[in-house]
Amino acid sequence: MITFHNPLHQGHAPVHEFFRGERVPCFEKPARVDYVEEALRARGHSMLAPDVDCSAVLEQVHAPRYLAFLQTAWPEWLALDPANAAVQPFPSVWPVRTLRSDVEPNNFVARLGLYSMDNGTPMAAGTWAAAKAGADAAASAAARVAQGTRAAFCCTRPPGHHAGPDFMGGYCFLNNAAVAAQTLRNQGAQRVAVLDVDYHHGNGTQSIFYDRSDVLFISIHGDPRTEYPFYLGHADETGEGVGGGCNLNLPLPAGTSAATWFEALERACARIAEHRADGLVISLGLDAFEGDPISRFALASSDFTRLGERLARLGLPTVFVLEGGYAAAELGTNAVNVLDGFEQADPSLAR
Repeated sequence: MITFHNPLHQGHAPVHEFFRGERVPCFEKPARVDYVEEALRARGHSMLAPDVDCSAVLEQVHAPRYLAFLQTAWPEWLALDPANAAVQPFPSVWPVRTLRSDVEPNNFVARLGLYSMDNGTPMAAGTWAAAKAGADAAASAAARVAQGTRAAFCCTRPPGHHAGPDFMGGYCFLNNAAVAAQTLRNQGAQRVAVLDVDYHHGNGTQSIFYDRSDVLFISIHGDPRTEYPFYLGHADETGEGVGGGCNLNLPLPAGTSAATWFEALERACARIAEHRADGLVISLGLDAFEGDPISRFALASSDFTRLGERLARLGLPTVFVLEGGYAAAELGTNAVNVLDGFEQADPSLAR
């Protein structure tokens, strides 16, 4: 399977985040992708640098002023005080409820809050470059699939599925899965399905496509009444306007077994078939793993092989985009198990 990686991902390396009110070392760190790349090489996968500039696609899925902020945020932070080079900026105020979000404040921290859904998504000097290169990798993988390749994998960080049209959150800045889906649409796919299997609901992807009928979004995730992102991901969110019926959330309680999780996957696959999709994007979060430190499902490493096999049987041109997963040492094994399961179920991908 063709694999695109992000050669700039290590530039996004913040030291700490806030988790449940505590300052802790970042869970989302460069070692995550390093483990995946090591496992890919061990099983014979080669990796390509991005060869598509997704700038135009980004403007189709994200608001222009949000993109402008991301590009200039770190230089502006340093302009306030050169000593900020050693300080991670965090928001301290957010425009909730009746507060206005249409007027962009001049104050940097206020703008950071305007474009953030949490205070657990730290920036670093290389954040924009890493996020943009990751989105380019997602577009590159999707372009290959649109041109006739059966499947491709985008191995990148930071992840993307919590990033919405005009906000960052959950370690995500640019929505790589949305970039992949929009690229497929731009290159001829009439209908695309995005299936998010991350433990945490892909609220950003849902928000981007919620009123569209050409992109079906499905997410299997921890119940938002107890699990991040808390404020989206309920079963009654089914789309709006022409997108009515094109959003399917399958929330599951913490502690869900692999058997129950795969029952939800069958529901998702049936809905994808019903959508008559021309292309499929998988938001490949791997934190449904039983050993993940911040998630609470019970999939074993072997279950990820089974996941890949089932996705292959959908028979669709498929783009895999790496999302979450924080059991770093096992992350590589689980990622490659999905790809190997997919390849084993489709002889055309045999190496």
